[in-house]
Amino acid sequence: MSTTSTAATTGTTAGIDPRGPQFAATITALVLVLALLLAPAAAALVLLAAQTAVFAVGAARGVQHTPYSWLFRTLVRPRLGPPTELEDPAPPRFAQAVGLGFAVVGLLGFLGGVDVVGYVAVGLALVAALLNAVFRFCLGCEMYLLLKRATAH
Repeated sequence: MSTTSTAATTGTTAGIDPRGPQFAATITALVLVLALLLAPAAAALVLLAAQTAVFAVGAARGVQHTPYSWLFRTLVRPRLGPPTELEDPAPPRFAQAVGLGFAVVGLLGFLGGVDVVGYVAVGLALVAALLNAVFRFCLGCEMYLLLKRATAH
C-alpha cells in the first residue's frame, strides 16, 4: 500500500519520489543480508553500524537526506521518467526510526555476545526492507498510518 495520499493526514506538502525509498530498501536489504551472513564477525558489525547510521540520518532528517537517497537522485532518478505521484515523507521517516531501533538492538546484541538477539533483530529489519524493496510495501509506513489514525481525535 502506498502512502501517497497521506499528505493531507500528516499536514506535509512536500513529497518525495516513492521509488527512492524502494531503491533505498533494496540497498538496505543487501547490507543486512551481508551483515547476517558475516555475523558475528567484525565485518558484520561494521556493516550493521553503517546501516544504523543511515537509519539514524533517515529518522532524524528524513529519508531524502540519506546516502541511499543521494545515490538514487544522482544515478537512478535521471534515467527514469517523472514519478506519477509523490509520497509524503513522514511515513518513510518513521519507518527509518523503526529500522534504527532494530539495527541498534541487533548491534548491541552482537556487541554484547548475545548473537541470537542480533540475528533476530537484523532478520526482522531485513524482512521489512525486503517487503519494501520487492513489493513496495513499507511496513513502518503502515505502522505510522495506523498510529496516526489511532491517535486522531
